[in-house]
Amino acid sequence: MQRREVLRLLGTGTILQLAPTELFAVLREMRDLVQTPASPRTLNLHQYATVKAMAELIIPRTETPGATDVSAADFVDLMLTEWYQDSERSRFLAGVNDVDSRATKLFGKNFVECSATQQGDILSALGAEMAEEHHSGRMPALTGRGARPAQNFYAMLRQLTLTAYYTSEAGATKALHFELIPGMYEGCSHVPAVKEDPDQK
Repeated sequence: MQRREVLRLLGTGTILQLAPTELFAVLREMRDLVQTPASPRTLNLHQYATVKAMAELIIPRTETPGATDVSAADFVDLMLTEWYQDSERSRFLAGVNDVDSRATKLFGKNFVECSATQQGDILSALGAEMAEEHHSGRMPALTGRGARPAQNFYAMLRQLTLTAYYTSEAGATKALHFELIPGMYEGCSHVPAVKEDPDQK
């Protein structure tokens, strides 16, 4: 499988629709093809820290790993760099910068410097706006193999964060409880002999 095809499966969200054995094979190949870069290529360091903090709020660490544990921010940067079109990338980066503008207006500091409660308030507002756009019909549902990223920044971030999480080994095994061979394997099984009914001769 080519790198571009792996990114297409990840970018459109169709990777999770594969059969379990195909999913396992693609995930292994993906981890070989898509290596995490040493530093972000599209996000600057501040934007990277903002995305990392937001992703961790979307999927926090509990009894299962969180978004930070599966390097969701690195995945977001990879998809922005190698999959998103220029217009989509610009829209995403403008959304990250808008988050800081909101934080500064409300709390006098950027998003990363805000308390967890303040960060949660901002994400709640973004979520409410996303829901409003969806219900008003301004934000179409993401369906089909050719689906592109959403128009809304927060919807884009959520989609990328969830894809990063559930295609990771930790997300697949600890959250989805993915098993390559579910249940117990019995290689040989005794089949009892069938007794013939004398009346059927």
